Amino acid sequence: MDLGIRGKRALVCAGSKGLGRGCAEALAAAGVDLVLNARGAEALAETAAAIRAAHGVAVTEVAADITSDTGRAQVLAAAGAVDILVTNAGGPPPGLWSDWGREDFLRALDANMLTPIALMTALLPAMMQRGWGRVVNITSQSVKAPIAQLGLSNAARAGLTGYVAGTARQVAPQGVTINNLLPGIHATDRADALDRGVAAAQGITLEAARAARAATIPARRYGTAAEFGAMCAFLCSTQAGFIVGQNILLDGGATNSTL
Repeated sequence: MDLGIRGKRALVCAGSKGLGRGCAEALAAAGVDLVLNARGAEALAETAAAIRAAHGVAVTEVAADITSDTGRAQVLAAAGAVDILVTNAGGPPPGLWSDWGREDFLRALDANMLTPIALMTALLPAMMQRGWGRVVNITSQSVKAPIAQLGLSNAARAGLTGYVAGTARQVAPQGVTINNLLPGIHATDRADALDRGVAAAQGITLEAARAARAATIPARRYGTAAEFGAMCAFLCSTQAGFIVGQNILLDGGATNSTL
C-alpha cells in the first residue's frame, strides 16, 4: 500500500531505539524525511546512518533531552515545519504507591504528559494552516487497563489521553489527526528493564521472567518494534484521515476488554 506520505517531514522523538526507532524506520520506508531525536548521541548517529543507507531519506539528528525546556527548544528549532509528529518518552520507574512523592509525579508528568502537549502546542498551528498533519503519541496499554506497579505512568499517560480526546476533535476540521498508540510488552530495552526487576524480585532468571510474561499474552510472544512502527506509519498515512482521537492497542490481546 502506498501511504501517500512520500516527501513529508516527520519529527520522531526518542527515535534511536525501541518503538521510536520502529516508527522512524516505517516512516522512512514510506519515503518520509526525518528529524530524529534522542538523548544518546552515539546511538542516535548509528540509527540515523542506518536509516539513510536503507531508505535514502534525509535524516536530521538532534541529540537532546526532549523533556527539558532547553532540549525541546533545540529540537523544535531543528525540526522547523513538520507534517508528522511522533511523541515518545521512556516510562517512569515501577514501584509502590507509597514510594512516590510530589517530585516523582512531576517528573512523570513532564516526560509523559506535558512534553507531548508542549510539542503539539508548538507544531499544530502550522499543520492546521497547511490543512494537513498527523500526530501519533506513544503511550501505554495502562491507559486502558492500569498496571498496579506503574502508577506514575498510569497517571501521566491518562492525563495525556484526556487532553488528546478534546484537542483531536478541535483540529480535525483543518485536516489534522491526533491518535495514540498503546503498546503492550514489546521486545525493547524497556521490557528488559521490567523483566530484570521481576527476575530480581522473584529470584528467577531473566529468561524465566520473560517466558512467564509471554505466557500471559494471548499471542504468546512479545511484540516487535517493526510491527509497531507499521501501525504508526499507517496512522500517519493519507488513508487514515478519518481516524481521530483514538487509542489503539498493540498488546497481543493482553488487555482483556470488549471496547
